[in-house]
Amino acid sequence: MDRKDKLINDIQNLLNTYEGIHKTSINPDLLKFMDEESLLSIIDSLLDQKEASKESDMEWLEKFKTYK
Repeated sequence: MDRKDKLINDIQNLLNTYEGIHKTSINPDLLKFMDEESLLSIIDSLLDQKEASKESDMEWLEKFKTYK
């Protein structure tokens, strides 16, 4: 597996870590035209989204601590 294939696989795996969303299967041919930098940018964006969603979940959970 070359580096681009690994990056495409990583993107698919990141998309499939969201709970409550059906499994995502990406046709690698759709992303093969992108360069590695673009694929890395997609991965960075997905990771940023995951982090932002975790932060909002933590903020929501922190509200319950104040009601003790």
